[in-house]
Amino acid sequence: MQVAAFWALAVTAVASGVAVFRVDSMARATFALLASFLCVGGLLLLLDLHYLGALVVLMMIMEMLVMAVFMVMYMMNPAGLMPMTMIHNGRWALGISVAVFAALAAGIVLTPWPPRRGAPPDDPTYALGEAIMGPKMLVMMGIGLAILATMIGSVVLSTDRGRYDREDPR
Repeated sequence: MQVAAFWALAVTAVASGVAVFRVDSMARATFALLASFLCVGGLLLLLDLHYLGALVVLMMIMEMLVMAVFMVMYMMNPAGLMPMTMIHNGRWALGISVAVFAALAAGIVLTPWPPRRGAPPDDPTYALGEAIMGPKMLVMMGIGLAILATMIGSVVLSTDRGRYDREDPR
């Protein structure tokens, strides 16, 4: 069952990632990218990387929602539904992409990787959190609150009416 779920999520992640560049509107590209990231989060959960999987899912949902809000607020194309293209200078972009992929794949295959030393930790999530954050967890929580306040402030400032500016419903 896990193998079938893995392949279903992997194929869906790649297909929705391709759809980002094939659809003809910013809104559809946003939702295709969200679907791709959610599938990647599901893959991480299948690999028993619960913290990273939940983090990818939550971060990508919030990031895509913020992107959609800013798209509606500031774009001349309000809902992002007018036709557009996400690819510019297609031949050069394809050539550069293939060259970069080939260089990275060759680097991975041809690198003489050292053998593993030691054993994996008992709780890889805790070890990763300690390695990334260490004593700076409180700072990161404060930054998260500042980002949230910025998002709320930008939404509040983007509207031309306040809570009490509405017409009397009677």
